[in-house]
Amino acid sequence: MTKTEKRKDKSYFRSFFKAITGGSALLMIATFAAIVWANISPNLYDHAWHEMLTIDVGKFHLKMSWHHWINDGLMAIFFFVVGLEIKREFMAGELSTFKQASLPIFGAIGGMVVPIALFFLFGLSENANKGWGIPMATDIAFSLGILSMLGKRVPLSLKVFLTALAIVDDLGAVLIIALFYGGELHWTYLMIAAVLLGVLALANMRNIQDLRLYTFLGFIIWYLFLESGTGGPGSGLHATIAGVLIAFTIPARPKVHVDNFLPRINTGVKHFGDIPRSTHEIVLSDEQMHAVSEIDYAVSKVRSPLQYIEHQFHGFISLFVLPIFALANAGVVLSAGHHGAEVLGVVSFAIAFSLVIGKVIGITFFAWLGVRLGISIKPKGSSWMSFAGLGLLGGIGFTMSIFIASLAYKGMPDILNQAKIGIFIGSIVAGVAGFYLLKYSLKKDEDMMRNRR
Repeated sequence: MTKTEKRKDKSYFRSFFKAITGGSALLMIATFAAIVWANISPNLYDHAWHEMLTIDVGKFHLKMSWHHWINDGLMAIFFFVVGLEIKREFMAGELSTFKQASLPIFGAIGGMVVPIALFFLFGLSENANKGWGIPMATDIAFSLGILSMLGKRVPLSLKVFLTALAIVDDLGAVLIIALFYGGELHWTYLMIAAVLLGVLALANMRNIQDLRLYTFLGFIIWYLFLESGTGGPGSGLHATIAGVLIAFTIPARPKVHVDNFLPRINTGVKHFGDIPRSTHEIVLSDEQMHAVSEIDYAVSKVRSPLQYIEHQFHGFISLFVLPIFALANAGVVLSAGHHGAEVLGVVSFAIAFSLVIGKVIGITFFAWLGVRLGISIKPKGSSWMSFAGLGLLGGIGFTMSIFIASLAYKGMPDILNQAKIGIFIGSIVAGVAGFYLLKYSLKKDEDMMRNRR
């Protein structure tokens, strides 16, 4: 990679980092509003989100609650963008080579395996034990949002590590949801969806970039996943998996290569400048329109559909989808649970403990192991204490943890309420502890680097 390419890559990462953290304040407001609403009027909160919404257009008929539309619809868009990020990182980002990817991959594996192991150590009952996937999740928006509060003292390498780790973590969460949190399946629906995914993959291979094709077939694939369960919409293989799979088919190659971009722009500008024009002209001539079209084509096609969609959707995800999801899912009863059930239970402690302790041990130890084995390289000037701080930030499960909890404890409101409290406690402790540990360790890292000079 050349110096120019590295600068571009860093510039793109900084814009991505800024975009992904921009909605974290709104997410916190929505979460607070959901908790207040659920405790002031729990019945109204439940009723509002379980009100049915029916869409009936021709032969298309779908009836689901608002809660399902958000978790199976809007969150499918969220996972679609996650899929785009995963694909970009593996193709041309921080995960594109094994040397780059190995450290966050090692950390992410540890950050999934150790929390799950700790959760099982609590020896919960069969129903309560279904939430084992909850503490493996990392909320990328909140973890990067807290990291951004430390300002410029955070090296770019640590920001990249946490981002890449969260993306690998998301991939792990997607696999867990697909393999363990679905119901009995209508295999015919899934086979049709697989054929349509094959069509999109073939279109990608041929570099067909008409987004109408991907949107139309993508919607059908999402619908087939939604109806793939024998128990009705949303009871089979979760529809969010469709979002990730569709994202993997979106073309990542631009029509206009970056090396040809400036020559095509310059040719179009020169062509426009060479066309004779009258001083009385108000509108462009056909020749001028043709020259402008050449420039417009180069500008629109130098970005691949993958980058274009990812850029367009980041604001929608961070400012709308995630706050709405939090408002509909974060309502936790803090007084007396359903029918007088206990608010804090073993499930709460198991999740909180696994998120905080499991993540920091898993991420730090496995990253250290990768370096120790000579497979990974630790960034210069960064101590293992700083990595422990990042490990704590990885314990902010929040959005992803709540999402997995809603799948694991579906139809079990009392346990789900305990799980949400455990997620809140664990995420808050992990966030606060991670912030102050990083604040201390980064200052020590700066002093150490200054003394070496």
